[in-house]
Amino acid sequence: MRVSAIDVRPILASEKAEYGLEFAGTPQDLDRLLGESDYVSLHVPLSPETRQMINARTLRLMKPAARLINVARGPLIEEQALETPLREGWIAGAGLDVFESEPVNPESPLLKLSNVIGLPHVAGTTYQVSRRRAAFAAENLDLIAAGKEPLSRVDNNAASRK
Repeated sequence: MRVSAIDVRPILASEKAEYGLEFAGTPQDLDRLLGESDYVSLHVPLSPETRQMINARTLRLMKPAARLINVARGPLIEEQALETPLREGWIAGAGLDVFESEPVNPESPLLKLSNVIGLPHVAGTTYQVSRRRAAFAAENLDLIAAGKEPLSRVDNNAASRK
């Protein structure tokens, strides 16, 4: 398999080698990657720049054999624009763990398509992830108890900026 990636920050040569990346680009390379890729997997945060990054225009760039996978945030994809390419075969399929509105409406037209696999936002729920989350939380508690800065903080105002 040939693996390509884009990131908002420059991808280091060491990272490119570690992950076996054939191509490492920037968000400006999205159109190129969509046109070349058989599988497009989204792993980006939701921001004003990424909201509906997959839309009617970008879906037209994808190959008919391509499959779109979203395990990040639902609003990265304009769902209404996704239905027609899937129904008419412009792209081969989609795997969606997240949706624009959650919980997803069971009557969503996307869930009725045979080339869509829909999950209830559980793709990240594995034994290993649960252990890493618990270890991260415990480490943060130890740091706070020692009067040190935690590894990360939750921005309580983030939801109000959506």
